[in-house]
Amino acid sequence: MKIKDMPIEELELMSLTDLTYMILKENKKSMSTSIIFKEICNLLDYSDEQYTSKIGDYYTSLNIDKRFVLLDNNEWDIRDNHSVELVMDEEDEEEIEEDEKEEEEIEETEEENIDEILEDDDLDDDLEELSIIDEEDEEE
Repeated sequence: MKIKDMPIEELELMSLTDLTYMILKENKKSMSTSIIFKEICNLLDYSDEQYTSKIGDYYTSLNIDKRFVLLDNNEWDIRDNHSVELVMDEEDEEEIEEDEKEEEEIEETEEENIDEILEDDDLDDDLEELSIIDEEDEEE
């Protein structure tokens, strides 16, 4: 069902960001904050005073909601419509390779240290010297 065909009672139950999402989805194009909010105000029969008093909070809610992205032309769109392209140069790739090598070296060193500890005969001797003390014996 299109948003314009929905009863006002149903629209009033929805959040402003949900209404924004539906408007952007239906229009299939980016829109400015003021145009989107004006359309919402028309749907909800808000007065000009309500428009003025609520637009700041509305803008803040769009910034917080991860479903939306503010484009370079100061228009909002649905984030799903925009992909991020990761571009790496040779320096980035070399840095990643160096980091991976360092991680491997650290892991190997940790494994060697663990092996040394496990092979240590003194550890067995230390364990034999340990004894369990009852609470009663501890008090004495």
